[in-house]
Amino acid sequence: MAEAEKTADAAQKGAPQQRQIKIDEDNAVCSYANFCRVTGSPEELIVDFGLNSQGMNVGEKPIEIKQRIVLNFYTAKRLLHALHLSIQNHEKVFGNLEIDVQKRVKPPAETGN
Repeated sequence: MAEAEKTADAAQKGAPQQRQIKIDEDNAVCSYANFCRVTGSPEELIVDFGLNSQGMNVGEKPIEIKQRIVLNFYTAKRLLHALHLSIQNHEKVFGNLEIDVQKRVKPPAETGN
């Protein structure tokens, strides 16, 4: 047995066994959100998702919350890590995601009157 194989076998024996998690997506509901609010308590985080149809304008119409996810802090931290990795991978391929809307908006072209 090659030295590399012995090292790999030793590492595998010392590593905790990972179980395959089965997932049933038959009843999953898919929705779109462009608004997110995070609140919580000492025990859990509450993440509300909704659709802001008013865009950058602040209107009198309230944003309707369509989905609410309640997470304990351990699950929230795992979600944070997974989202961080996903965004890093996206930015490696497509470039930086600018979250400041004002920096993304291009001024209108000046007319040459």
